[in-house]
Amino acid sequence: MNYYTIKDLEIISGIKAHTIRIWEKRYGFLVPERTSTNIRFYTDEELKLLLNVAALVKRGHKISKVAAYGEQRIHEEVLKLSEQSSSMDDYLDQLVIHIINFDHLKFERVLDSVQEKLGFEKMMTELVFPLFRKIGIYWQIGSLFPAQEHLISNLIRQRIIVEAARCSVSDQAPTALFFLPENEWHELGLLYSRYLAAKAGVNVIYLGQNVPLDDLQALSDQIANRLAVVVTSFVSAIEKEKLEDELQKIGGIFPNIPVVVSGMQVRISEPQLPANVRFVQHYDEFHDWLLKKALPGTFD
Repeated sequence: MNYYTIKDLEIISGIKAHTIRIWEKRYGFLVPERTSTNIRFYTDEELKLLLNVAALVKRGHKISKVAAYGEQRIHEEVLKLSEQSSSMDDYLDQLVIHIINFDHLKFERVLDSVQEKLGFEKMMTELVFPLFRKIGIYWQIGSLFPAQEHLISNLIRQRIIVEAARCSVSDQAPTALFFLPENEWHELGLLYSRYLAAKAGVNVIYLGQNVPLDDLQALSDQIANRLAVVVTSFVSAIEKEKLEDELQKIGGIFPNIPVVVSGMQVRISEPQLPANVRFVQHYDEFHDWLLKKALPGTFD
């Protein structure tokens, strides 16, 4: 069982700690336990209850009425809410609840609903990636099991792969090489970029995670003359000097090929880039650049 502080509850639910304490005293629907040093803590069940209550209150239900519902009525009202959802905040709240509950079926139903209404790309950029930013915060404070993060990452990964497989590519299409460098495992962003490239008609060679530089060099010696662009990403923590060294080496392995790099570490560190390496921050920017610059063979 996971245990949470009141600060954890505030971060996950969006309800201020002061408000949670008031609700506890006035309505008694949360009953925290206490450590030997009198610090309050909460269980998984109390977190789930608070998330459901918060979802209702955010959508206009009065807390005084919600507190009198009882858990079964609260569950029923949240279910009704999920059927009427129209905003991304609604969907985000639902997904967080399903993640906490390890309910992958309901998690996927929400994604199915959003994808049907808005399309795959809007689902990814307006729902899935904001969700993972939230998950990153929860993971930092220890409020998610690694298994929960792995579960939803794999569910999203499968969706991206399915969508990419639907894209048709001709034998004459330009070729792009996608990879993650050594010790880099966060691939969802790169996978989505791969989908955008496939949608644009690019023939993608996808190497995946944790690719050693020696392997890249060997591959470059073999297929560099076929490549229109190389794409990589740095998300995991890395010192600026090490990042610059890695980028210099990658640029050197593919000296005559544009290299596109993305990821939080590049955005934060603002490293000096080799002449043939370009940083792109947004997926729209990557897609536009891919179509206008890389594929015709220009790079400026």
